[in-house]
Amino acid sequence: MKQRRRGFFVKLSAAGALLGALAGVVSVSGCGGGGVSVNDTTTAASGDWRWSLPAGFPVPAVPADNPMSAAKVDLGRYLFYDKRLSGNGTLACAGCHFQDKAFTDGLAVSKGSTGDFTHRSAQHLGNVAYSPTLTWANPSLLTLEKQMEVPLFSENPVEMGLNDTTKVQVLQRLTALPLYQEKFAAAFAAQASPINWQNIIRAIASFQRTLITGNSRYDQFMAGKTALTPSETRGMNLFFGEKAECFHCHGSFNFNDQVVHASTRVLELPFSNTGLFNLGGTGAFPEPNRGVFELSGLPKDMGMFRAPSLRNVEVTAPYTHDGSIATLEGMLDFYAAGGRNITSGPNAGDGRLNPHKSDLISLIKLDAQEKADIIAFLKTLTDHDFLTKPALSSPFPAASSAASSAP
Repeated sequence: MKQRRRGFFVKLSAAGALLGALAGVVSVSGCGGGGVSVNDTTTAASGDWRWSLPAGFPVPAVPADNPMSAAKVDLGRYLFYDKRLSGNGTLACAGCHFQDKAFTDGLAVSKGSTGDFTHRSAQHLGNVAYSPTLTWANPSLLTLEKQMEVPLFSENPVEMGLNDTTKVQVLQRLTALPLYQEKFAAAFAAQASPINWQNIIRAIASFQRTLITGNSRYDQFMAGKTALTPSETRGMNLFFGEKAECFHCHGSFNFNDQVVHASTRVLELPFSNTGLFNLGGTGAFPEPNRGVFELSGLPKDMGMFRAPSLRNVEVTAPYTHDGSIATLEGMLDFYAAGGRNITSGPNAGDGRLNPHKSDLISLIKLDAQEKADIIAFLKTLTDHDFLTKPALSSPFPAASSAASSAP
């Protein structure tokens, strides 16, 4: 069995800071493989809020200064889908996170409100409540509230397009609407002037924590509610076995390797180099997509990215941090080859030989049937209820200018 050397780990001080920030939440044991029955748990500081979780799912960790409430989640849902939240009124959060795509956008990189393109692919938001880090390669963004400042206020590239001028304009837009006067007052009843950026961020983060997905065919199988086909069963055995070894990076209940919840006590935050690039044989990745290295400057962090959850992976193409692999079949071929060999062009280099590549990424001999079986299993991770659930959909009429529209 291969050793679990994954390259970059956040130091204990950062993990401790995260767990401290999430103090005060209810502890619950268990983090198994899901299921379709509901486990309702009321958090101590959440007032009227009750979690409705798949069987085996732990209670999410919630910051002590932003407890869950039904009114806050309701407000966050409206804000998430409202184009008026962007500086020029053209883009909602949902403009890069579509429900039918598991809250990603189906693009290699996303387009911001002013036409700038992001450097990396929009990650899906399913079970984001369980993610201790919130981007592809920034180990310092440890809460949804802090991460949200990036798309809202970033200037290179511009996403939502908020600056000193447009921040004021957006607040004026929202304050002028009776809809938001009522909803902010309900969500933040103790405040005399609740329409402010801190509360906007808190409300959207609360809504995002409700994006729980755990009712796929795989979950139903684990709960004894259905059977898998022979091909899906073979694929599952390969996925969790030592031949394909997918489980090393995707073995949690959320099918990834970074998980936090209310009962977490020890937290590891691995990032990995999978051999996607090796520019000129130097180990380098193309700028500005060099992974954790962009922040640390340490050579060992070159090409280190977070392993995403594989839940709903069937609908979240294209894949990798830069969207450069179009299909699930292509992703499986990439991993089976132990990396990617680019033979020409500015990114030429044999990623299979990248000196910083994780030891877990190596040649896997899979025949055509075995590959088809693994793909069949991955498709059992699609939660069709999650992709259509009304409570997670836009609250605005389809023709409304406030609602986001698909690209």
